[in-house]
Amino acid sequence: MKRKKPIVAITIGDPNGIGSEITAKALNEKNIHETADLLVIADASLMEDAVRFCGLPLKINRVSDPQKGDYQQGVINVLDMKNFSTSDQEWGKVSAKAGKASYEYIAQGINLAMEGKIDAVVTGPLHKEAINAAGIHKAGHTEIFAELTNSKRVCMMLTDGHMRVSHVTTHVAMAKVKDLITPQRILDVIKLTHDALLKMGIESPTIAVAGYNPHAGENGLFGDEEMKYILPAIEEAKGQGYQVRGPVPPDTVFVSLMAQQYDAVLAMYHDQGHIPMKLAGFKQAKDGTMNSMSGVNVTLGLPIIRTSVDHGTAFGKAGKGTANHDSMMDAIQLAACMSDN
Repeated sequence: MKRKKPIVAITIGDPNGIGSEITAKALNEKNIHETADLLVIADASLMEDAVRFCGLPLKINRVSDPQKGDYQQGVINVLDMKNFSTSDQEWGKVSAKAGKASYEYIAQGINLAMEGKIDAVVTGPLHKEAINAAGIHKAGHTEIFAELTNSKRVCMMLTDGHMRVSHVTTHVAMAKVKDLITPQRILDVIKLTHDALLKMGIESPTIAVAGYNPHAGENGLFGDEEMKYILPAIEEAKGQGYQVRGPVPPDTVFVSLMAQQYDAVLAMYHDQGHIPMKLAGFKQAKDGTMNSMSGVNVTLGLPIIRTSVDHGTAFGKAGKGTANHDSMMDAIQLAACMSDN
């Protein structure tokens, strides 16, 4: 018999960062339990400490089987990995042991999802230097998920409300981007984005493709990548029935996305997509400082559902009880939504 709610697992990320805190704060919110049963993958002592220093009225329940959790308000169900305790913790410090533990949280979440024991994985922030210090030479979550699920066609999508941006390339040097924006790769990302939008409940998605050069090349005046690589992919996608527009000049396409003229945009490289999304998600406090950053990172093309916070480990805030958990809330809610579609 199908469960009424999906089981969504949360991996807390680097133990020396804000992952345990934002997870505890998110699970203290009453409405977060309405759409999913939430399981934390971490060392239980880390979650107990986060509950303590945040002053939250929550009980830690250690579980070994995701199906047997005590899923209700006031309880944090933890799959206790017992691989990193509070005695190992150094707030805000890069640590190989912390990097190794954060990787093991992810691997466990992926294994459970691949076995069908959970319905989605939400990831807290990793520290790339820490996981590399542990001998795990990956650029980030996307690459880890792709490898451990044996997925060949994956891409990163950032979402924040109606703002959705998929990336043709991500963590590569700008000098290499030109060689990676092939017609086949662009077509793959269009298809992955279309499928993800359907899972998000958008029935007939319209996708805009950003140009690579200023003014989308201006018919070859500022570069011919649009004519050689981007336009052929768009025409092929249209021929296959996808609603695709472009190439659209990069300096205007995100304004149109914000105006909801499109359901998503394809960015050609990391900063082209990340800068407008992070600017849109910026929340300013009364004193002018950055109060929080909203948004969710989704890996498309996996056989499982994976969403993530759209921020880093925030080492400067770690252990102080002041970190904002909005992005974690958004990531959990999106994972639950995609599990139901």
